[in-house]
Amino acid sequence: VVDVPHTHRIARHNTMTKSIALICTSCDELVPGAKTGAWLEEVAEPYYIARSAGIKVTIVSIKGGAVPIDPASESGDFFTPSCAKFKEDEEAMDALRNSAELGSVSADAFDGAYLAGGHGTCVDFYKNAALGAFVSAMYAAGKPVAADCHGPIALLGCTKPNGEPLVKGLKVTGFSDSEEAAVGLTDKVPELIETAMKAQGGLYTATADWTPNAVVDGNLVTGQNPASSTACANAFVELLA
Repeated sequence: VVDVPHTHRIARHNTMTKSIALICTSCDELVPGAKTGAWLEEVAEPYYIARSAGIKVTIVSIKGGAVPIDPASESGDFFTPSCAKFKEDEEAMDALRNSAELGSVSADAFDGAYLAGGHGTCVDFYKNAALGAFVSAMYAAGKPVAADCHGPIALLGCTKPNGEPLVKGLKVTGFSDSEEAAVGLTDKVPELIETAMKAQGGLYTATADWTPNAVVDGNLVTGQNPASSTACANAFVELLA
């Protein structure tokens, strides 16, 4: 009789709605005069894929408040159907305009973290101690962590519980050196993600530029580029099931 309430509590816990932090940049310039921000597709895809799976999504950013969107991600073929849906979705846009500040939330409050890309991350995700601690805590707890395109630059500042670089010995990807060269920003970013991951012992792999590539190793999911956002988000959500 004593065990019945305990069993009931466990059942309720297992069926509770999962909750994730969708973490975005707060930076709107890579260098003075060069507008950037979060890449819209890399926000919209995980937002809708997670929500369609019944997962609560909290948009979090480094500074909180309005998340800047890279203007280039709202043009041409980069403006995907999910981007158009997001822009017309008042609830989604309200969440983007009123993101939670990273320092105001705890890793304990979420079941997973998804790091959206965009060149703004090269400024405020890079060597960000608070973000590194947040992601490292999520990873150590066995919770799914995903990062797409330039989002993986945050992983360079993350560690395993034993103090080793988080990516060491893990299969990973991220925006490739050739893709960075193709957009003419090799000398503008603080580090090349591919080169830096390899230097930390990461087992980095890439596909041809601009083609989908999502890599899963344990509870870490990484995506190479904007085209990888759907595969990256789907793999992340699968780990939350």
